[in-house]
Amino acid sequence: MSTSTSARTGAAQGRFDHRMAVYGSHDAFVAAALPFLAEGLAAPGEPPPVAIAAPGLLAALRDALGPDAKEVGFVDHTDWYTGTAANAVAQGAGFLAAHAGPGGRIHLVMEPDWAGRAGRSARESAEWIRCESLANLLFAPFATTVLCAYDTRTAGAAVVDAARRAHPGSGVYEQPTVLVRELDAVPLAPPPRTVVRLAAAESVGAWSAGQGLAAADAELFARAVAAAAAAHGPVVDFVAWGEAPACVCELRLCRAVADPLAGFVPPADGDPEPGHGLWFTRQVCAYVDVRDGAAGDGARIRIQYG
Repeated sequence: MSTSTSARTGAAQGRFDHRMAVYGSHDAFVAAALPFLAEGLAAPGEPPPVAIAAPGLLAALRDALGPDAKEVGFVDHTDWYTGTAANAVAQGAGFLAAHAGPGGRIHLVMEPDWAGRAGRSARESAEWIRCESLANLLFAPFATTVLCAYDTRTAGAAVVDAARRAHPGSGVYEQPTVLVRELDAVPLAPPPRTVVRLAAAESVGAWSAGQGLAAADAELFARAVAAAAAAHGPVVDFVAWGEAPACVCELRLCRAVADPLAGFVPPADGDPEPGHGLWFTRQVCAYVDVRDGAAGDGARIRIQYG
């Protein structure tokens, strides 16, 4: 594991310290996690560190810690990472608010479920890398120290290489705006020829119910689309396609969405509500893709419910 001097200095000043460990065995995971947890246990004024990882890795870590295991929190990563990458941002923010020390001080070992949702497709993995990169901006004000754990047996070489670019101290770190712009340069799949043009966001509920979404899901999808439209409109066009659960509505806007953090900054009260705009949309939908047009053009927000 490589951690830059600047990252360590930043943590001492109350800044987010975002590290990365890459390993290919249980023993290598333990070798990376033990000194990190020891650092957390020795940090004055911090609550106990927490390890979030696959059950087998946690068991190996407990054994290695011995009596010190009782001082460390252990969370099965399938209990922590229960939804999208945007949901994981909300989970992290909520955890810090409830359990971290002053200024967000706590040490966390975090391993996404690359054998589950995070690794199920290139698109899904790209969303997790996006959030890894944006975490450097989102959590910059916090004194949290995170060791992101990447198991080459589940994450794979392409994911690990991309993740290095999202972690300061890796030697290949890219600023979030650069990496996110690169991710957004990958074109979205074109809409099918048979699309439906809707009059307004309020039409999404009835349309998606007709495509097989349950009534409650159709209503939630309509609220998610309306929240995005209210935050980033006016909307030139609402275009919809797909069948349940993968109903899609694309908003074509008059203006660009210039902020790369749009929809990723948690609201102060922590509860996703339609008034929180694209945050609400990202929390309740499987995919939200934002693509800005050429200079002077508007943007597209493509929202897929499931």
